Amino acid sequence: MKMVKINIKNLFLGLLFVGSAGLVHAQTTQVDSTKTTNTAQSGNTTIDGLKKQIETNPKDTESLAKLAAAYQEASDWTNAVDTWKKISVLLPDWAPSYYSQAYAYQAAKDDANAKIAYEKYIATVKPEEVEQNKKNLAYAYFYLAFTEQKSDPNKAKEHIAKSIQYDPSNQDAVKLSKALNS
Repeated sequence: MKMVKINIKNLFLGLLFVGSAGLVHAQTTQVDSTKTTNTAQSGNTTIDGLKKQIETNPKDTESLAKLAAAYQEASDWTNAVDTWKKISVLLPDWAPSYYSQAYAYQAAKDDANAKIAYEKYIATVKPEEVEQNKKNLAYAYFYLAFTEQKSDPNKAKEHIAKSIQYDPSNQDAVKLSKALNS
């Protein structure tokens, strides 16, 4: 769940860069487990409303980002990925869309595409954005190291070193580093 919060934080920061700030309330609201039915119904209503908005303006990146986030909230990974892909076509230099794609692929257990999306995310983060993206970069490098530990141990070592550079407090990364370097 921690990754979701980081992802949402970067999504919001990215939307601010694009010029929209309407996602704050929608993404920071805690869901009460006793309201699952209401949440599902409002999620469908939200998704349907956003789809209608996008039909009238398919290049509305703010609505697309809200739709992708709504799909993620509903654990609809296929539609989340498809929507994030649309955003990355419209905003090819916006790194959070690739991170979000990777997250959705990973949640859908599509490790090959998750790896590709994390690599694209890393390549797309601009030098001036590194500081605000350290946690996500650390996770992306950790994921790459984890997936490559058997097939390419040397590359995995490079990735895990980068991960720890960005987040030295990540105990999973530290453990993987020790395992790779022993």
